[in-house]
Amino acid sequence: MPRKIPRLRFVLPVILCAAAIIGGVAWFAIKGGAPSKPSDRPAPAPRTPFGWAAQVTPIVGDAAAGMVDGAARTARFSDPYGVVVDRSGNLYVADAGENNRIRRIAVDGTVATLAGAAEGFADGVGAQASFNTPSGLAIDEAGNLYVADTGNNAIRKITPQGVVTTLGGDGSAGYRDGAAAQARFNGPIGVAVDHGGNVYVADTYNDRIRMISAAGIVSTLAGGNSPGYRDGAAAQALFDTPCALALAANGDVLVADTRNNAIRTVNRAGQVGTLLRAEPEDRAALFKRPLSLALTTDGFLYVGSGVHGRLFQVSPGGELRGLSGVDIDFASGDDTALRLVQPSGIAIAADGALLVADADMHGVRRVAPRQSAAASVALPQNAPPAAQPKLAWPVKPQHSPHEIVGTVGEVRGNDDGDSRDHFHAGVDVRADMGTPVLAVAAGKVGDALANWGYGDLSEGLCIDALCYIHMRVGRSEKNAVQDDPRFAQVGDERGKPRMRVKRGARFAVGDVLGTVNRMFHVHLEYVPNGSAVNSLGMGFEGMRDSIAPRIESIQLQDRNGAPLAKKRAGRLLVPADAAELSIVVGAYDQMDGNSARRRLGLYKVGYQILHANGEPLPGFEQPLCNLEFNRLPPDRDSVKLAYAEGSGETVHGSAATRFLYVATNTVRDGHAKRGSWRPAALPRGDYLIRIFAADFAGNVATVGRDLAVTLE
Repeated sequence: MPRKIPRLRFVLPVILCAAAIIGGVAWFAIKGGAPSKPSDRPAPAPRTPFGWAAQVTPIVGDAAAGMVDGAARTARFSDPYGVVVDRSGNLYVADAGENNRIRRIAVDGTVATLAGAAEGFADGVGAQASFNTPSGLAIDEAGNLYVADTGNNAIRKITPQGVVTTLGGDGSAGYRDGAAAQARFNGPIGVAVDHGGNVYVADTYNDRIRMISAAGIVSTLAGGNSPGYRDGAAAQALFDTPCALALAANGDVLVADTRNNAIRTVNRAGQVGTLLRAEPEDRAALFKRPLSLALTTDGFLYVGSGVHGRLFQVSPGGELRGLSGVDIDFASGDDTALRLVQPSGIAIAADGALLVADADMHGVRRVAPRQSAAASVALPQNAPPAAQPKLAWPVKPQHSPHEIVGTVGEVRGNDDGDSRDHFHAGVDVRADMGTPVLAVAAGKVGDALANWGYGDLSEGLCIDALCYIHMRVGRSEKNAVQDDPRFAQVGDERGKPRMRVKRGARFAVGDVLGTVNRMFHVHLEYVPNGSAVNSLGMGFEGMRDSIAPRIESIQLQDRNGAPLAKKRAGRLLVPADAAELSIVVGAYDQMDGNSARRRLGLYKVGYQILHANGEPLPGFEQPLCNLEFNRLPPDRDSVKLAYAEGSGETVHGSAATRFLYVATNTVRDGHAKRGSWRPAALPRGDYLIRIFAADFAGNVATVGRDLAVTLE
């Protein structure tokens, strides 16, 4: 059901009527991913539907990072962030990451580089210019682009001919108003421009909204000396990591106040208000981490969220709805459609479709009303990883093996008593508290909020697709901040401290990222394209696993979860008319170097149905491996499909670590669905259920794998 936001009802009709060029709306028509020729005069914008079911199709990008110009079907991007379109229908993309370029997608689909080459800070024409992590984009009526050059702490301008100049900022992080060339910004991510040539800046890590006037003077519109949340006048108001801006026709500035989970407004007098906000204590709130904004000419606001790749729509009347179809609907089982992961930039096409930069998927997508149930176009959710050397370890010695104490796909509980709350999404490497945590691979921070959880057990940091968790980010065991400019400690309005690691920060192998906290291990997650992939596949130097998994039990459970227990002559009796049964396997694994008490999860679990003599039934010549923890589904509730009740681990209250795998359900390749074994389809008689239980190294259990059953 749509959720009413009473505050929006009073404000939105006044502010959400944007001129096309201001609100990110321009004349660009892409039909099913193929650009069409623009007309001489733009057609009137269509009336915007509300709460529509979306279909996501690719414009460019195949989920693999790279730097390839040319035809749209083969072009590749690294970190596409901001997007805008011009009057002729050209789409511009700020491509950060390893590319640091401004790219152009022409109306015929051809991708070319407008400006930028190697990472750096230089003005010039085309490839002579350089950027460092370009993020938000804006375009004026003359076709000039404005770039929030995050890593250079600057705002850049690009003419239609590709001439790059610096509009504001001197390259150093700081906070200073005044003449644009002497002014300072701190990692700006969002930018917008009005009809008068005034440029508005989301000065992200200064937590302020700034303006560069047409005369070249920088001033602060709103925001105070610390991150926080407070409405009010100009300098008394507080923001927390604002990342995107949009301008209304009356001159009000809309702000994606990212860490506050809010959309804020700043009027001409500097008065700050809140349009909508998810309450911090509401863990179930869907509206979180707004990253991108776009306004339609008839007053609808689109918001891209950094959580689960959601797109939201706010009507002029004040209703908030999520667009269905852009993320996986776990309840409906629709887990095959192309989804968004990190909608970092939005522009609006002439037909009302959304053109969305999906940073984590390394591409640009078209989101339009769904035409038919079968119209979705699928893309790989994970590109094949490039060949790479074995990873170093996250603690010293980096080139020698350490004990692995947790693997991908294991069940994990929570502090509220649920023993099956979520999947363990990474690999745990044991280390003493206070041990320095070291980068295992070179990388660049792409997320505006790359670290989290100051002082919590789950505190962590993501660099590119690798996340390091259970550590004091940028601090020693005694909480002393590292002498490293990449780590900045800030306090909110109450003085509560936290660390900041900015978008664009680079790290090399062996760089110290912090220290191990009270969890006594480093948790490493590999999350390319927004889905956790089994990080054991990346390989660690010297890692060895020669131990086969151990099967402890095999059960058949009815649809209510009750186990079948009646036996005769050592065989489990199964009613011949049983419609749906679950095959539940209790098993665990170990690796070389584990302590005797250690229990690790499996990588694959499957089963075969055999005649009593061991001959496979048709269709079961090979094990049916429904469970494979290669890439985890995005919905945390899918853990309850992989694991039966009674599963759990000791950290969250279970008496012992137990993995009870439901081999008849499917969890693999990022998807999850319920399944069953239907013995009613078989003739009465004796059979064997043979379990396939394997670890990531390929070791397979051979002891205790058979369950003898009789159908009667």
